[in-house]
Amino acid sequence: MNTTPSPAQRKAVALISGGLDSLLAAKLVLDQGIHVEGLNFFTGFCVEGHTHAIRQRDNPKPKRNNALWVAEQLGIKLHIIDVIEPYKQVLLNPKHGYGANLNPCLDCKSFMVGKALEWAQANDFDFIITGEVIGQRPMSQRADTMPVVQRESGAGDRLLRPLCAKHLAPTLPEREGWIDRDTLLDFNGRSRKPQMALAARYGFKDYATPAGGCCFLTDASYSRKLVDLWQARGAREYELDDIMLLKVGRHIRPRPHFKMIVGREEGENNFLEGYRKQFIQLRSISHRGPLVLIDGEVSDEDLRLAAQIAARFGQGREAEQVALQVVRHNGESQQLQVKPLGGEQIPPEWYI
Repeated sequence: MNTTPSPAQRKAVALISGGLDSLLAAKLVLDQGIHVEGLNFFTGFCVEGHTHAIRQRDNPKPKRNNALWVAEQLGIKLHIIDVIEPYKQVLLNPKHGYGANLNPCLDCKSFMVGKALEWAQANDFDFIITGEVIGQRPMSQRADTMPVVQRESGAGDRLLRPLCAKHLAPTLPEREGWIDRDTLLDFNGRSRKPQMALAARYGFKDYATPAGGCCFLTDASYSRKLVDLWQARGAREYELDDIMLLKVGRHIRPRPHFKMIVGREEGENNFLEGYRKQFIQLRSISHRGPLVLIDGEVSDEDLRLAAQIAARFGQGREAEQVALQVVRHNGESQQLQVKPLGGEQIPPEWYI
């Protein structure tokens, strides 16, 4: 791997999501003798880097960070940059609104390219590469919105989209002869077959599922949980722990003033253990069952209801009585004996 450019080499920074498109876009530019390095921005809403590592049920699947895997395939440096704090304004106040869920895709793309431009200028790089394909995404990758990203990010014609460049006006790297436009592509639309065929020609295998998505904000279930969090708190705000916990377990709100987070398997229970000092915790001691965290202030009546629900998700669900241990924030503990609720006693609207 040669990661040091020669003095005469032009340099490009590629946005590497870990998906197939960014892999191919960077490869096309590398093949023209350009020095390429990758950027991966961590917003906290990434799918792969967290849940796959937590869940024991995913053990047969390889645990990896797909962005790092892409960089390894290409033989390039990857810079992972934490943008959790500045990204909050993108999510909370998107100029162009949301997609089908809470995904601010157009504002997000402009933000990412803008951050890449800052990095490129600070590190003396010449232009920016993305894996965008015209017509592939309904919000950020349309003929009328792609120029918006160029303009609002500040990147202008230093932004090269190698996979669909022939549908777009020539950029600075093409006009200056740093890139041969004839080698760039004319992909368009939502089909990933052209990308998969190109990957096969390059010999790339075991890449992330095309069109699989890498952001929880595009997920309807996750978006509901985030809206519920905001409504319960009376404010549209969040911290990293909040959004990490939304990815894990069943979320059940039996009453407006408290919510339960119920581990679904061993890996999730182990993860929730890390938050046990921040929440009231419930655990069955008479039967195997999940760890349950309670978010909110609860009365004795609320706690008994939560225990009945928690017992429903353990091996004592058919028992007459289940014993649970309650541990409060200050370490005080007590035991409760409850009859588990039946599945029909838990209304669908309690599930977030």
